[in-house]
Amino acid sequence: MVKLTRTMNKCHSNTELSSLEETRCQFNGGRCAIKLGIDVHQDFYVVVEQVDGSNPKPPQRFPKAAFLHWAAKLKREGAEVHAVYEACGFGFALQRQLSALSIQCYVVCPQKLDEQNKRVKTDGLDAKALCLKLDRFVQGNRDALAIVRVPSEEEEQARAIHRQREQLVKARKQLEAQGRSLMVNHGIEPVKNWWKPHTFAALPMPQWVKELLKNSQPILIALQEKISALTAQLQSGAAPEQPRGLGKMTSVIIDREIGDWNRFSNRRQIASYTVKVHWPLELRAKKRSWPWRASWPWICGESRPAGSAQKSWD
Repeated sequence: MVKLTRTMNKCHSNTELSSLEETRCQFNGGRCAIKLGIDVHQDFYVVVEQVDGSNPKPPQRFPKAAFLHWAAKLKREGAEVHAVYEACGFGFALQRQLSALSIQCYVVCPQKLDEQNKRVKTDGLDAKALCLKLDRFVQGNRDALAIVRVPSEEEEQARAIHRQREQLVKARKQLEAQGRSLMVNHGIEPVKNWWKPHTFAALPMPQWVKELLKNSQPILIALQEKISALTAQLQSGAAPEQPRGLGKMTSVIIDREIGDWNRFSNRRQIASYTVKVHWPLELRAKKRSWPWRASWPWICGESRPAGSAQKSWD
């Protein structure tokens, strides 16, 4: 009986504290700050809401359209609304939709959200952890979130071209490897680029093996045609004068992946972005002879990337 009374008093105290924090903005005459932690799924969102410094509310599950309607209602009520979700395969559409509603939305790096190592992972717990991190970030702790830069729609469209080309190249290599595996499995010496018309016509192998390879050859030829077309399209967009050590394709891919060179304030940031700062152990002894200065000349101040501002990179 005594334990039950203490528990009830404790719950009452927590509820009272939460209620006072929720209404603090009304007494101070200011706007409430609402934080939304969002766990994103293909068909729905799991959202945890926190009002000012109160305890986070229980998670809610919304269909996509219903969530946007609910978020717009919160904003219309005059609240200062912040939202956060992890970068994932669903892109940045949600961030743009919330920004269009004048909601400050952050996209952060995926991370382990089970800080207490409870080994329990649910959508609601992930949304709550994101909400609490967002609360610390809004209060001034800028290390609470590892924010991801959101590219513009034009930047996403530009980089989608070379990413699709890379996917086609990967598919071509897989089919080509399957053909070589078939040869090796039946005691035939594998032939490089076996699917090309002249090479395929001269393949020394039984007819039944050729018949099996013919199922993949037209697909490989069609893939190569698409890859060649995309390669020409990408190379045509390269700047006339390329930095020393870079080809047209590499230069275009780097420019489109980085998006805006002006977001870097010094060459160290560029080096960190291109993962050229941390040397592999086996290369540290040979670091003086490693040709990274030729591969990434603008990092060393020898030249600048095409279209960048006139900066010293020092």
